[in-house]
Amino acid sequence: MSIKKVAVIGAGTMGAGIAGQAANAGCDVLLLDLKSSGTDKNTYAQAGLDRICNPNNLGILSPDLAAKIKVGNIEDDFDKLAECDWVAEAILERLDLKKELYKKLDAVCKDSAIISSNTSTIPIKLLVEDMPLAFRQRFAITHFFNPVRFMPLLELVAGEDTSPEIMTQLYSFCDKRLGKSVVPCLDTPGFLGNRVGCYAIQAALHKAKIMGLSPQEADAVFGRPMGIPKTGVFGLYDLIGIDLMSDVASSLVSILPDGDAFHDVGDKLPLMETMISNGQRGRKTGAGFYRVMDGEKQVMNLESGDYEPVKVLDIPIAAKAEKDGLIYILNDKSKYGDYAWAVMSDVLSYAASLVPEVGETGTAIDDAMKLGYNWIKGPFELIDDIGADYLIDRLQSEQRPIPDFLAQAAGSSFYDGLKARKNGGGWDKIVRPDGALRFNDLRKTLRAAALNQDASWYNVEGIAVVEFHSKANALGAESMLILDAAIEAVGDQNLDGLIVHNDAQHFSCGVNLNAVRGFFESKDWLGLDVFLNDFQQTVHKMATADFPVVVAPVGLSLGGGFEVVLHGKQVICHANSNMGLVESGVGVIPAGGGCKETLYRWIEKKDGDVTAAAWESFYALGFGKTASSPLLANELAMLRGNDRFVNNRDRLFTESVAAIKNPIEQVPFVREPIAMAGREVYAKMIAWAEAAHKKGTLFAHDVFVSTQIAEIVTGGDVDAGTMWSEQDLYNAERRAFLRLAKTSQTQARITGLLDNGKAVRN
Repeated sequence: MSIKKVAVIGAGTMGAGIAGQAANAGCDVLLLDLKSSGTDKNTYAQAGLDRICNPNNLGILSPDLAAKIKVGNIEDDFDKLAECDWVAEAILERLDLKKELYKKLDAVCKDSAIISSNTSTIPIKLLVEDMPLAFRQRFAITHFFNPVRFMPLLELVAGEDTSPEIMTQLYSFCDKRLGKSVVPCLDTPGFLGNRVGCYAIQAALHKAKIMGLSPQEADAVFGRPMGIPKTGVFGLYDLIGIDLMSDVASSLVSILPDGDAFHDVGDKLPLMETMISNGQRGRKTGAGFYRVMDGEKQVMNLESGDYEPVKVLDIPIAAKAEKDGLIYILNDKSKYGDYAWAVMSDVLSYAASLVPEVGETGTAIDDAMKLGYNWIKGPFELIDDIGADYLIDRLQSEQRPIPDFLAQAAGSSFYDGLKARKNGGGWDKIVRPDGALRFNDLRKTLRAAALNQDASWYNVEGIAVVEFHSKANALGAESMLILDAAIEAVGDQNLDGLIVHNDAQHFSCGVNLNAVRGFFESKDWLGLDVFLNDFQQTVHKMATADFPVVVAPVGLSLGGGFEVVLHGKQVICHANSNMGLVESGVGVIPAGGGCKETLYRWIEKKDGDVTAAAWESFYALGFGKTASSPLLANELAMLRGNDRFVNNRDRLFTESVAAIKNPIEQVPFVREPIAMAGREVYAKMIAWAEAAHKKGTLFAHDVFVSTQIAEIVTGGDVDAGTMWSEQDLYNAERRAFLRLAKTSQTQARITGLLDNGKAVRN
C-alpha cells in the first residue's frame, strides 16, 4: 500500500509542521484539532495551517500547497480518518489522552492504515499496552524535530509487536517522500537526539552559572568554536522558549532511571522560575536571557536578574577553535578553556555511557546530533578529533569514571573510514538507505586531487567534485582557483563531468566581503577588477563546458554563491534551498554574472519581451529578492526548466552523480546578444528609484545602487535595440561594482556588516 492520504491530529507547532511536510511530499492531508466554539468550528486547526503558511516562516514549499491541506475537528470530521493511509498523532504529551484517542482511531481507521505518535517522552510500550494486537502491529513512533520542514532528523521507533513490513513502509515513505534522514531508535527514554542534546544544553547552562560566565560568554564558547550553532545555550533556550525547554528537561528527568547523569543537570536555574512567571520566556515574548530594548541588545545578569548591554567580547581562542578544531579551546588555560572542558568532557562521556543501551555503535547518536541539533560533528566524531586517549587521560587525571565504550577506543578511534566501532569489539559498516549517500561520509575515503584553505576537488569514480569549505563557504580567489582547476582536469583527464556540491549547512553565503574590504581599503581597484573578471570567466567556463555540469546546493546560496548556481548546466538542489542575489543590501551589485543571468532568464520567462524582463530584473536585483524553495525560485526565474529538486538532501549527491552519468537533462548555455531596452527605460528606472527615495522606501545610496542596476539591465544611455553580448553584460557588472566599491557609503555598509553584523543603512 502506498501512502497517498495523510491525517495529522493536533495542529500545534509540531502537528501543523508534519501536515506541511506531507503536503510538500504531494500527499492530500487532513489536519484535525479540537472543536472550537463559535461559528467556525475549525479555528484551532486553521490556526495551525495559517502558521505554516506564514510567508516569514513557510512550513510549505509554496503557498499553493496549502490547498492540499484540509482542516477539521475531531468531533465533526473524525469519520474522514477512514480514508487515510497514515494517521500521525501530535497531541499533548499526556498518556491518558493518547490512549483515549487510539481507541477511537482503532474503531474508525481502515485495517491497513499506519498509526504513529510524535511523542518523545512516552515509551511506545505504554502507549499501546491497552490496544489489540492488530493495532499494535501497525503502530510506531515518528518523532520529528522542529521546524519540521527544515530539520532533517526523524527518529523512528518500533514497538515489540510492530510489523517489520509496516516499519519498512514507514521508513521508505519518510526517507524518499518526506525527505527525512531516518534514524531508527530503540524504545529508550528520550531516544537519541533529545537524550544527548538536552543533556548538552543543560550541562552548558549549569556549568556557566557555577563557573560565573555570563550568558554571552557561555554562548561564545558553547557555540561555533565547538561546531555548534551560534545560538549557543542561552540563545537556544530563548529560541526554543524557556518554559518549553524547561518542560522537556523535566520530562526527561521524570522518565530516566535513577543514576542517569541527566539528573545532575535537569533542574532549572533558580532564576528561570522567576523569568517564566514574569513572562520572560524567550524570543516569543520578546525577552528571555536576551532582549532588545530601544534598539539595544541586552543580556541578563545571572546573579541579579537585571539586563545589561551586550559587550564586544575578546576571546581569541574561540576564533582559533572555530577554525582549527575543538582541541585548541579545550587546552586553553583561561576560564573559557576551563568552561569548554567542563561542558564537553561531560557531554562526550555521557554520549559514550549510552552505548550499548541505545545501540551498538555511536553512529546513530552522531547522526541525531548533526541532523536534529545542527552540530557539525557528533560526539564520537569529536572524540576522534581530539583523540580518545586525550579524553581518557584527562578524565583519569581528574579521577573521573571512564565509560566502558570510551575505554574500548583507547589507542584507536570510533571511526575508520566508513566503518564504526562496535561495542565489544570489531567494526560495523556505516549503511545508508539505497540511493542515499552523504558526501561527508564519502570524503572519509577520498584524497583531494587539489585543495587550498577555501576549496577542494576530488575524483569520485571519474567525476570531478568541487567542495567549498571556507567560513560560511564564502568565495574568494582561492575558491575560483580550485573550481577552475577541476574544470580543466575534466577535459585533460577525460572525466565524465563536474559536480559542485558540499555537505555543509549552507552551499555558500556569497563572495568573501573581507577580501572586498581589503581591496577598497588598499585602493587596489585593478586587483578588485581582476578578481571579478576571474570569477566571471571561471563560472562562464563552467556554464559553457562541453561536458555535463551539475551544481547541487543545499541551504543558503546567496550572492556570489548563487552566481555559481546560476551557471550550472543543470541544478539539482535540496527542497529547502534558499537562493537569491542580495548584494544590493551591502551597496554593491552581483558581478559574477548574476545580473547578466537574471536578465537572460527573465527574457525567457517573458517570451522575449526585453523591456518587461529589464523591469523584473531591476526589481529582483534592487530588492535583493530571495526564494525560500525551488518552487518559489521558479516563479522568480532563478532556475531553468531542466533544473529540479529532491526532498532528501541525503539523496542529492547520488542524484547528481546519476545526472552526470546519464546527462539527458543537461541543457547547454546559449546566450545570444540582446537588443537592450535603452535610455528611455533606463531613465524611467532612475525616476522610479528617486520617487521611492522621496516616499521613504529607499535610502539615498539605494538610489545610486539602483542606478547601476538599471544601467546594466537596460544598457544605460544607449539607443533602444543596441545589441549587447554576454561579455558586454559581464563588463557592465564589473564597472558598476567598481563604481560602488569606491563610494564611502558602500564601504560603510560592508564595514558595518563585517564588524557589527549589520549593514549600515545610508
